[in-house]
Amino acid sequence: MSAETSAVPGQFTRRRLQFRAWRGNRPFWAGLYVMLGGFPIMYFPYAHIKLGSLTVALATTAGAGSLIIGVLLVVLGLTLWFQHHVRVFAGVAAILLALVSLPVSNFGGFIVGFLFALLGGAMAVAWAPAKPDGQPAETDTEADGDAPGDALPEADHQPHEASDLSGTSPAYGANGRHSAG
Repeated sequence: MSAETSAVPGQFTRRRLQFRAWRGNRPFWAGLYVMLGGFPIMYFPYAHIKLGSLTVALATTAGAGSLIIGVLLVVLGLTLWFQHHVRVFAGVAAILLALVSLPVSNFGGFIVGFLFALLGGAMAVAWAPAKPDGQPAETDTEADGDAPGDALPEADHQPHEASDLSGTSPAYGANGRHSAG
């Protein structure tokens, strides 16, 4: 900060910090990429590009299909922003619409829309909300045994179920992988 600026945060700084907090609680970049993928898919089938005196029309027989795919991608991007709990559905739907746009809409908006929608959908599926600050971080407390199933939990030495005599309960780490029946 320079000597002329005040240390009191102004309206712009407060709004910027609010936007940063809002953006951090949802798959913001995934939604943006999905929406950016929808625009070229919608636009190119209806565009008339002028190259000098030559007009190139990119209209296809599936112009309505391109419009529907593009609008759905924009709506899925907005859904990722404002309804982030359906991120897996919206991400998978964006990936499928991106794949469908390849044959329907001029190679998915000349590959640009396809790549943006595919990347945004993958980011949406992979995004996970941050854990609250009050929860401790999970650490790997595996013992120095030969196999991962050899480690016993340190805090709880009692079996969770009294009827489990096989030793394959989740408390022992085996989960039934080594049982024959």
